[in-house]
Amino acid sequence: MAKAMNDFSYQWHELAYLAVAPARAVSDVTRVWFKSPLNPLSNTPVGRNVAASAEIFERLTRRYGKPVFGLDQTVVDGKEVPILEKVVWERSFCKLVHFERQWARPHKPQAKLLIVAPMSGHYATLLRGTVEAFLPFYDVYITDWADARMVPIAHGGFDLDDNIDYMIDIFRALSARKDGLPLHTIAVCQPAVPVLAAVAHLEKLHDPDVPASMVLMGGPIDTRRSPTAVNKLAESRGSQWFKDNCIYPVPYPYPGARRLVYPGFLQLSGFMAMNFDRHFNAHVEMFNHLMEGDGDSAEKHREFYDEYLAVMDLTAEFYLQTIETVFVRHLLPEGKMTHDNQYIDLAAINRTALMTVEGEKDDISGLGQTKAAQDLCTNIPPKLKLHYQQDNVGHYGVFNGSRFRQFVAPRIREFQGVVAPV
Repeated sequence: MAKAMNDFSYQWHELAYLAVAPARAVSDVTRVWFKSPLNPLSNTPVGRNVAASAEIFERLTRRYGKPVFGLDQTVVDGKEVPILEKVVWERSFCKLVHFERQWARPHKPQAKLLIVAPMSGHYATLLRGTVEAFLPFYDVYITDWADARMVPIAHGGFDLDDNIDYMIDIFRALSARKDGLPLHTIAVCQPAVPVLAAVAHLEKLHDPDVPASMVLMGGPIDTRRSPTAVNKLAESRGSQWFKDNCIYPVPYPYPGARRLVYPGFLQLSGFMAMNFDRHFNAHVEMFNHLMEGDGDSAEKHREFYDEYLAVMDLTAEFYLQTIETVFVRHLLPEGKMTHDNQYIDLAAINRTALMTVEGEKDDISGLGQTKAAQDLCTNIPPKLKLHYQQDNVGHYGVFNGSRFRQFVAPRIREFQGVVAPV
């Protein structure tokens, strides 16, 4: 009986969303009416209160769709250059998006930069600021992972081993052998493990398509170092608990119906619960901004939460294998992680440069967890290794925000420019 109820939990979530739809529609109409200049109450405290309350309710009960990058142009050497998003490689669970710059005149070639977005419940657009910071200096690509509930079950599964295979295939697709331009890669959070494993696998095979450098940012290479609440929960519960309590079949009418997934709404619930006071206060502040007519501050709130509340499902096999491999058994730092029936030997890496980046206040990947890669990759020459810690930032600030733009991104560009100049 418990198992049967568990299988219907995702369906109950969908039914709850549909049940509140009429109230959400009424709330949205109310918001529009009480903000309309035709309504004499619109500029009164009562009118602003009703409009603000209606907007908060509508936003808290809305389903947030996949955001767009919206990066239409960049500035290179003081000149505006239009950007065209183009899918250049595709598999069932990932599209490789190229931010192709539409040059109007001859230009100096720039190195390729692959940004590997995390598969942790949010869309790749969470790294919009990361992409934007590097566009003027690199030919930028990003992994755009698929929402598992939108992938038909006939397309097969996707686990951590598939994740590593995808990275290997992408490295080969963007190889310097194709155009003579070096390939750099940045892995943000979760993909630090599959990127590091993919590079080690290629190095062990003496494959020429390894990237010139890899930058691992806030990644869980060894979660035994400075374990966070997330790490402790995973290790104490074990993968079986997550299988019993966090895995559900996708309901109809989604294309991925019957696929077993870790739903995005559960991941989001966990993140929100970790910082409940912060998110609660943020919505209270937004209400006050709306009451005061502070449109700029309210719009910043909308932009952040439009992105933060947009979530995607992960395949059950990927989620559970990641929990078991990375957080419970620590197979990579123990030297026991395998891929393609071979052990991942980090000591095999000697050509790809390594930079690790951590945030002083990171409550997802604690201090030392990413830096562990520096100790494990024993045969990378010292001149090709660098660790950087950014003070006064949390997990999000490692790859986005003002300190990232001012301090982190320039250090990454400097490191990559030294190890593989164009």
